[in-house]
Amino acid sequence: MDSALDLLRQLVTSPWVYLLIFGLTAVDAFFPAVPGEAAVITAAVLSTSGNPKLAAVIVAAALGACAGDHVSYAIGRGGGARRLAGFPDGSRRRASSEWARRALNRRGGLILTTSRYLPGGRTAVTLTMGAVRYPRRSFLLYDAIATVTWALYCGLLGYFGGLAFERHPVKGVLAGIGLSVIVTLGIEGIRWLRHRARRRAAATTDRAGST
Repeated sequence: MDSALDLLRQLVTSPWVYLLIFGLTAVDAFFPAVPGEAAVITAAVLSTSGNPKLAAVIVAAALGACAGDHVSYAIGRGGGARRLAGFPDGSRRRASSEWARRALNRRGGLILTTSRYLPGGRTAVTLTMGAVRYPRRSFLLYDAIATVTWALYCGLLGYFGGLAFERHPVKGVLAGIGLSVIVTLGIEGIRWLRHRARRRAAATTDRAGST
């Protein structure tokens, strides 16, 4: 354990750590299996010793996440848009794509910002936004807000976890990642409850209309 921790410290004190964080968070945006969030939290935990620099970790994470989201958006805008255009009029898939377009036009900023905290959700949302050709300028604006707040959240979560477990940095990393998972599950739970409430309301309206 100590040798692994020493190796980790050598890695995060290298100037290359910021490029690594940028790369991991960028790829994580369109390939969720990459542990971008865990990398940011880990670097932030170890930043309590003064190296790496917390501010630089947050900046690298925000820039990487923003770049990755734009790659995901471009993928959706390319292949996804052509696929949506091929759905026949009146089909269920066409109706679903039109619903997604209307929902994103109404509250795309909120959806994009919230989904950034959900590893699989952020990829699905950015791909869909590209596929329905959500305006690039609006996407850039809201994505900048989403990635900066997300990077701050991960960085500060790791930093304060590192302060709480200054003598046991591994526990700090685990605590930071654990809190991140709890927040993610909480957001997903709230979203599920809201969706369930809307479905019940719609079902009640349909029953009332049929009587």
